[in-house]
Amino acid sequence: MAQTKQKRVYLYEVDFFRIVFILGVLANHTTTLFTHEMSTNSGPYTFLMATHISLHFTRMGFMFVTGLVLFMNNYFKQISLWGFWKKRYLGVLIPYLSWTAILTLFVTKVSSLGDFLQKWGHLSLYGDDYYMYYILVTMQLYLIFPVMVWIFKRFEGRHNLIMGLSALLQLVILFFVKYQLPHLDTSNWPYLLQNYGFNVLVYQFYFMMGAYAAIHYKEFMAFIRKWHVWFGWGTLIVAIGTIGLYFFNVDVLHLSLNKAEEVHQPFIFMYDVVIIGYIIWIGLRYADLRQHGLPKAVTWFVANGAKISFGIYLSQTLPILLVGNLVEGANLHNNLLLLVLIPFGYLAVVALGYVLNYAFYRIPPFGFLIGRPQVHLFNKQRK
Repeated sequence: MAQTKQKRVYLYEVDFFRIVFILGVLANHTTTLFTHEMSTNSGPYTFLMATHISLHFTRMGFMFVTGLVLFMNNYFKQISLWGFWKKRYLGVLIPYLSWTAILTLFVTKVSSLGDFLQKWGHLSLYGDDYYMYYILVTMQLYLIFPVMVWIFKRFEGRHNLIMGLSALLQLVILFFVKYQLPHLDTSNWPYLLQNYGFNVLVYQFYFMMGAYAAIHYKEFMAFIRKWHVWFGWGTLIVAIGTIGLYFFNVDVLHLSLNKAEEVHQPFIFMYDVVIIGYIIWIGLRYADLRQHGLPKAVTWFVANGAKISFGIYLSQTLPILLVGNLVEGANLHNNLLLLVLIPFGYLAVVALGYVLNYAFYRIPPFGFLIGRPQVHLFNKQRK
């Protein structure tokens, strides 16, 4: 049965989820940056490609947290549909359109105002560069959110069944995408069907799992605590299995590297579920330890990182591009050295992204770039 509305308690573990998943996204994209500088027939390149797929869970983790927070904030209260859509779409569209404009102007080559407007309009509409697909998926989620709420409230006593059907649907979609879709002519299909990675339905289970966790928070977290050892061992075993999956895709199925590394695979679904479960347990342990005096530097980093995580995602192209230019300019032709330098490049990307977005968070009026406008400061000035 769904939980009744209760006084809201601040959940420090949710801050931990947010910062871990955004740091994982940066690790994924930084690693890709270094593989582009390596010889494709080298041992370090093969090692990175074989292990890289294990980093892809961060995308699904981000989807889970999005569903979790959205339902926590809205499920247990009466909401105005138009008010909900107005708040959510303005909250995401203002930073999204701002960053697509910034990236179009300063990263994409434009020759005139008309060229800028055309490229900005294309990027904003299709979200097909600079990792902007996630924003398109989120806006689709906001659109179908009332339907999700209706499903959970209409079948209040059957939430476990709902999740079972959602998992089954997810597997059907993934089997179709991997084994059937490549053999079909999709040239005349609508955009969101051709580009299935931009389609909210491909991620529906993770949003539904976030919704389920929000509705049954105490029971869900008790389950994670009880079985965390199994989640931990499952994560290790299935993570190793992703290496075998890579070679199976390349050597047996003869897939392209892009398809071999794709997140939309049935095996990766199993991996995502167990590792997200284990990270939830680590987040719960963080919240426990926080009550017993973690270093202030750690709690400060996590708390503020959670607040600016959306901005870090939107702006990640800038630190990645800067580090990429440094690596490319160094003309490092030693593949083993490039492999060793990945952690240092990653730390640089994290530091740059964190500092940049924390500055936006603290310095008016730039908060709108990360979805946290400093409106309260201007209200105080008017008073």
